[in-house]
Amino acid sequence: MDRYPPIAEHGMVGDLQTAALVSSGGNIDWWCTPRFDSPSVFASLLDSERGGHCRLAAEFPDGDGMTVRQLYLSDTAILVTRYMAPGGVGEVADFMVPIDSAAPTDTHCLVRIARVVRGSLPFALTCQPRFDYGRAEHRLSRADDHSVLFRGPGTDLHLQSTTGVALLADGNDITARFTLSAGEAAAVVLTSTADGDPAPPRPSLEEVTDALETCRAFWLEWLRSCTYRGRWQDIVNRSAITLKLLTYAPSGAPIAAATMGLPEQVGGERNWDYRYTWVRDASLSVKALIDLGFLEEANAFRHWLRERIVDKAAASADPLQIMYRVDGDPHLTEETLDHLEGYLGSSPVRAGNAAAGQLQLDIYGEASDALIVDGDIGAIRGWKALSDVLDWLADHWDQPDEGIWETRGGRQDFTYSRLMTWVAFDRGVRAATEFSRPADVARWTAARDTVFRQIVERGWDDKRRAFVQHYDTDVLDASLLLMPRVGFVSPRDPDWLTTLDAMDEELVSDSLVYRYDPKASPDGLRGSEGTFNLCSFFYVEALARSGMLEQARYAFDKMLTYANHVGLFAEEIGPSGEQLGNFPQAFTHLALVAAAIALDEELDKAKTRPRRGRSGYHRGHPATHGLTVPDRAAHEGDPRG
Repeated sequence: MDRYPPIAEHGMVGDLQTAALVSSGGNIDWWCTPRFDSPSVFASLLDSERGGHCRLAAEFPDGDGMTVRQLYLSDTAILVTRYMAPGGVGEVADFMVPIDSAAPTDTHCLVRIARVVRGSLPFALTCQPRFDYGRAEHRLSRADDHSVLFRGPGTDLHLQSTTGVALLADGNDITARFTLSAGEAAAVVLTSTADGDPAPPRPSLEEVTDALETCRAFWLEWLRSCTYRGRWQDIVNRSAITLKLLTYAPSGAPIAAATMGLPEQVGGERNWDYRYTWVRDASLSVKALIDLGFLEEANAFRHWLRERIVDKAAASADPLQIMYRVDGDPHLTEETLDHLEGYLGSSPVRAGNAAAGQLQLDIYGEASDALIVDGDIGAIRGWKALSDVLDWLADHWDQPDEGIWETRGGRQDFTYSRLMTWVAFDRGVRAATEFSRPADVARWTAARDTVFRQIVERGWDDKRRAFVQHYDTDVLDASLLLMPRVGFVSPRDPDWLTTLDAMDEELVSDSLVYRYDPKASPDGLRGSEGTFNLCSFFYVEALARSGMLEQARYAFDKMLTYANHVGLFAEEIGPSGEQLGNFPQAFTHLALVAAAIALDEELDKAKTRPRRGRSGYHRGHPATHGLTVPDRAAHEGDPRG
């Protein structure tokens, strides 16, 4: 653990085209540039020796008497690491000025400002870039004591410092030591450029300070568009900023996470590359963005998605791929980086993602739901392409696929995939009818109704009184928590409530929700995994919509305790409450937003209704252990009671 900080011990900074992780120890131990999916310059999070890092921190022997705290400046993406020691109090502010532009650029600037507010503190800098995931050598050249160049393959990294910070060569790397007293500040600036581009001018401390204010002003102004005024303002704002940071501004495409290769189980093989745009994840983000008031971001992605459909609708292959690069490139060849140790020895480390070639039929439902929303179905050309997709789906929906969780254990008739094909036809029929668009409405309606009957007949297990993962199992699956949200079933339907009960008993642990039981439903991969934060927030939303408000609020509040110290979530929670998987994960944060909005809406509705004495807890919930709580069905107001 000394070589690898916990995954949760990081904040993220970014400029809307790339992002870096900064540990509470002052390490930039993850940065890919010039894009999210570019090869890394710093990747010590995946190999502490070979990956490369840049550390700037207050320095004391063995940290003697020093306390470290990390926070974001309120409602911004400026990360501040504070050092409190007997000799003084200081901090390092890390940030990137957002490039909110449709034009991609090779130039990206990461700024680190050290300052002291009381007493004096010594600081130490080490900069050890390792290009191309640590596979490529680099050359060091110096312009003067404050400007150096690390030259790598295709990318140059310029390191510049303000007066008082002399950069010293250590082989092909750089070190520096300096001391600041109260009121003093110094900065180092890392600028990545294309190979051979001229060095940027060395900034003054005043210019660096102005850049910080520009960054702060951007985020405060951007948040003015947020319409959320609910009970969880701070955490929703943080999630909104995180989603924005993980969106590639030139195309409007959000990535799943900033990292690759971080394990779902330490020492295991579930180490995937999440730096791409999943049609499913991004499509589900549209409603959350609209609900928050960020219409520009929602429409930018919808435009990107329409382009993918228009590009593929005339092809003979499947109309949509499940994921793409941020610029729409469908090629995501997966390779293993065997030279990297992996986080705490978790290997293989994978770059690229072979799941891009899987068949996952649910994406057509999420895409249709995103494109047909709030009375906007887009341009005529887009409608023609979407209707062609639905015509294709009418011929191809009734087949096994790999499912939402991208299992590698063989195709199945997954209930969630069928659910979302029902959504695709349902949204298409509604749009064609409401907006008088040309479509084979009769065929889509017949397909929709056939899917519905099939799910009810084959996706339902009479013995368990629950909807199940696929047609040949009685295993439960947390993806089905979305059934009420998409309108397939009422959240108060007795069959839905018994499904929720069954999930409570099998998949839920202290508000944390497993996707499914891999032992009962083998997914083709060795090892286990933690609970999925995404599913845990889906669970909160489902509870809230089903009227179990006390339980939903308790589960939500507990989930927030699993956030890291600056409000970020990875993909999973491990057995000891540790964060696991790629970090931070956009899907988790959009599910958090959806859960908060659902809770606010249902709590506000409850204020206008008379109290009916219902506890909100139900059978099997961990919070009721050791308590005498009546069966939920006995409560007044329960549809079964």
